[in-house]
Amino acid sequence: MAARNVYLWHKGLIKEGLPLLLFTMLGFLAMGYHPGFEDDGVYLAAVKADLNPALYPHNSDFFRLQTQATVFDGWMAHFVNWTRVPLAWAELLWQFAALLLILWACRRIAAQIFPSVPAQWAGVGMVAAMFTLPVAGTALNIADQHLHPRNLATALILIAISRILESKRWQAIPLLFLAFLFHPIMASFGMSFAAFLTLALLEPSPFRAPAAIGSVAAAAPLGWIFAPDSPSWREALASRSYYSIYRWTWYEWLGALAPLFLFWLLWRVAQARGENRLARFAMAVFAYGVFQQVIAMAMLAPASLVRLTPFQPMRYLQLVYLFMALAAGGLLGRFLLKTHAWRWAAYLLIFNGGMFLAQWELIDEGAHLELPGVATGNPWLQAFDWIRHNTPTDAYFAVDPRYLAAPGEGYRGFRALAERSQLADGIKDTAVVMQVPSLAPAWHEQLAAQSGWPRFQLADFERLKAQFRVDWVLVSYPQAPGLDCRWHNDGLTVCRIP
Repeated sequence: MAARNVYLWHKGLIKEGLPLLLFTMLGFLAMGYHPGFEDDGVYLAAVKADLNPALYPHNSDFFRLQTQATVFDGWMAHFVNWTRVPLAWAELLWQFAALLLILWACRRIAAQIFPSVPAQWAGVGMVAAMFTLPVAGTALNIADQHLHPRNLATALILIAISRILESKRWQAIPLLFLAFLFHPIMASFGMSFAAFLTLALLEPSPFRAPAAIGSVAAAAPLGWIFAPDSPSWREALASRSYYSIYRWTWYEWLGALAPLFLFWLLWRVAQARGENRLARFAMAVFAYGVFQQVIAMAMLAPASLVRLTPFQPMRYLQLVYLFMALAAGGLLGRFLLKTHAWRWAAYLLIFNGGMFLAQWELIDEGAHLELPGVATGNPWLQAFDWIRHNTPTDAYFAVDPRYLAAPGEGYRGFRALAERSQLADGIKDTAVVMQVPSLAPAWHEQLAAQSGWPRFQLADFERLKAQFRVDWVLVSYPQAPGLDCRWHNDGLTVCRIP
């Protein structure tokens, strides 16, 4: 009996584990991997500061204050210290693990709403291919191309949802609490959907939700969230149109409302066909979406509630888009793919190949997979690498405040990759200021001091040194006369300010 149980366990592991690994690998290859990209400029810098407190003696508040809302950086630092796995490999390991857990949870969810096995796996395959699908006007993808606490929180939320669908509701509570520790705002959306799904599954379905369910205001664990605004903070807010739905374009509105209509339609059709589980799941997504949409519009309309803008209530759509991919893939698997091998091959090639090409085009001048130990041909990453290995730990850099948008830079964070302090920038630090208004005056002062950067001469750099104690700069090559330059490539040079 024991031998038979071991045999069945191994058989089940191969039957479930190998397809999951395959889809995870396909999704990973399609989305790419870019440490230090976008939000990782904040989170990776925070992890490195935890591992080496001597780093970032200047301006560290531009990542430390925001990351107080999550255990992510401390948890990663403890993992690296405990396992002795180098941080670069640890981040890659957990990125892959997060994607695998997302797809494993999607498999469990699909098994509850689609009786057909091909439909279940087609849903998983669609989610994997659509990891980098943009979510309306929220500046989010379904998953990030680097390790982000949102990826881990999403995995935990989906596992909790699978527990609810499998009638193990109490197991969802610790999972949602753990998700909250990693990403409070996204976890609050997960809690909201879990409440709607629980109501939808009741017999009979009394679909009435108390007004308190899903309130994103509960997602704020720290007092600075409620700090008063200021002119500098409103300047930062004005630069981020995706924070306010009333500044969205018509197609961004379509991207928000069309999925809700599709889930309403799926609910009605599945109900008419007697597919109870699919109908109730679709009803839960629709009701959750309508509720959160109303909350978002109420939060973002009055000027008196402008300080609630950083809660980004429209990001509830991340779950809606993920479930839309799962449902769309499931329906394709059920009605079109079935067990036809050539159809499956075309399906995987079209969707994974299309998303791969989109990401290849998006991240210019860089490898699609930026793996540890692999040399880069990107001039910006070469400069960051030289700075990391050849400048003092306490070096304080000035960089073009709009360097993230420079051709070929690819939105990689200086602090995270060069591991040096930096004057405030006008792109990523703006988003941080939105979350932490107390940083707005310092951000505004530093940004104003760097105005006219492309025309800077030695006197301008000396002014920055006198005002902020900046002693190094990363500038275009050839540089302005008088700087003490130590390294350059075809486009950039690293110099000391005399």
